[in-house]
Amino acid sequence: MPEEQRTARFVCALAWVVPGAKPVVVEGKVEGRIGQGPRGDGGFGYDPVFLVGPDHQRTMAELPVEAKNRLSHRGKALLALLPTLKAHFFA
Repeated sequence: MPEEQRTARFVCALAWVVPGAKPVVVEGKVEGRIGQGPRGDGGFGYDPVFLVGPDHQRTMAELPVEAKNRLSHRGKALLALLPTLKAHFFA
């Protein structure tokens, strides 16, 4: 497949719905490219073939856990929802 067609995006959507309140829906995304083959020992699923970062030189599976968590679509979605959770539980 040509390199220009190897783009990828992973998206995580989270919703917070409680009776009597307006639902809150947030989204986290991570952009990347699909590599030519698996690399790295970390992560699971698509991590060994998902190239990330500005230069798309490392797979998610090659990153330290801290770096992967900063880029993670799931982590970004959860961070976006955090103010709503704090307001509900700690108001």
